[in-house]
Amino acid sequence: MKKSTQYRKIVEWSEEDQCYVGRCPELMFGGVHGKNEQKVFAELCAVIEEWIEISEKDQETLPPGLAGKKYSGKFNLRLGRELHESLALAAMKEGKSLNAYCAEALESTING
Repeated sequence: MKKSTQYRKIVEWSEEDQCYVGRCPELMFGGVHGKNEQKVFAELCAVIEEWIEISEKDQETLPPGLAGKKYSGKFNLRLGRELHESLALAAMKEGKSLNAYCAEALESTING
């Protein structure tokens, strides 16, 4: 199995650039562009392979890959007491649990 299979590969259409953009979040956030989605993906795979080869040759440590990583759906978040209180009150006003309120707020931030 190639080492590159452990890295997530994302190809998305960019309205701003009017082309597909390929990225690997663990290694790079952009850099592979093109009008053909399959060609961008193939080029992205080649770039990742080259990145790994160069890093190994230079004895650089690569970050862990995220492909196939399972998430539990839980994480701890530390914040100030005032913000905690404000969030709790806002959740109560909407008749939601603090967890549901924060999850919805985070989701709307990510999904716009």
